[in-house]
Amino acid sequence: MTTEVYLVRHGETMFNQLDKVQGWCDSPLTVKGINDLKRTAHALSQVHFDNMYSSDLKRAIDTVHLMKEANQVSEIGKIKKLPEFREVFFGSFEGDDVHNTWKQVALAAGIGPEDDVSKIINQVGIYEFREATKKADPRHLAENKEELDARMVRAVNVLNDLTKNEKRVLLVSHGDFIKTLGIKYWNQSDGLHDITFPDNGSVSRGVLHDNGKFEIIDYNINAENI
Repeated sequence: MTTEVYLVRHGETMFNQLDKVQGWCDSPLTVKGINDLKRTAHALSQVHFDNMYSSDLKRAIDTVHLMKEANQVSEIGKIKKLPEFREVFFGSFEGDDVHNTWKQVALAAGIGPEDDVSKIINQVGIYEFREATKKADPRHLAENKEELDARMVRAVNVLNDLTKNEKRVLLVSHGDFIKTLGIKYWNQSDGLHDITFPDNGSVSRGVLHDNGKFEIIDYNINAENI
């Protein structure tokens, strides 16, 4: 059975607001984040989902429950939490200022003190960017491309196994993870350069085919336009 996957990015958090690196560390949704999610939830309230899933981080869990509570046409039981869909892990940079972090990554990539992450990725490519992030991390704990790519493949396989009898599901994940899925699986990406970072509360639609192949067909869409 082909499964349609609505990938929703969680709402704005305190760390998003403060421009802090937020991977596996967590911070609460802001008032703005909750209000934005209510608009997303309202826009999806008449869309029938066979199930809803979430990353195991609290900001994603809080988001999926807002989607569940607002939906008027779906019977959703207990939400299954999928650690495979966590945000990218940034190691020692977790909780640090994003601009200072990207400057260190740019230096490790050999291109000078650049704090625009898109410029860094577009200059060196996503593979070297992830390698530079791990290299710049004093403890070298940050996920590199090989580790992240393996987790993305595992995430797709886990979701494929869970949704074999489900036609449409909603899954809440995270900005950089969704973007990296987009770089890998969206046909408008060349697999190397940066793409737009998904907005909080945005929807990216994917399709899981019978043969396990995954593709993203819509990326970073306002839910009202789905």
